[in-house]
Amino acid sequence: MVLYIDVPWLLDVQERATSEDLAIADYSALVAAVARHKTRMPTLETSDPDAAWRAAALLHTIARLEPLPFRNSLFAAAIATQYLHDSGEGVDPPYGALPNLVRKVRDERVSVYAVAEQLRVWRV
Repeated sequence: MVLYIDVPWLLDVQERATSEDLAIADYSALVAAVARHKTRMPTLETSDPDAAWRAAALLHTIARLEPLPFRNSLFAAAIATQYLHDSGEGVDPPYGALPNLVRKVRDERVSVYAVAEQLRVWRV
């Protein structure tokens, strides 16, 4: 099942994931995340991306572009897990692994493809 989300979906997840009433600092980052997850050709070898790649694209974009004034790491992790859940897939990372993955995206510039592969490993 291919699930395409929109900005209101992202805002709903953000509202549930963070306890504070956070104003979005950069709506263009949300628009970029929506557009990126809809890409049909993430590489020349893969023309039909799976849910893990789409979730990774959302996580990667949110973590790197930081649309919120703070709590972007939490938002990115929540977006990815909710997207997989809503796509009919589960993910069960070891304790602390998902925040560590988001930190690596932010600090070490881990690629979206590496994030997708890690999400596939954690799939249940």
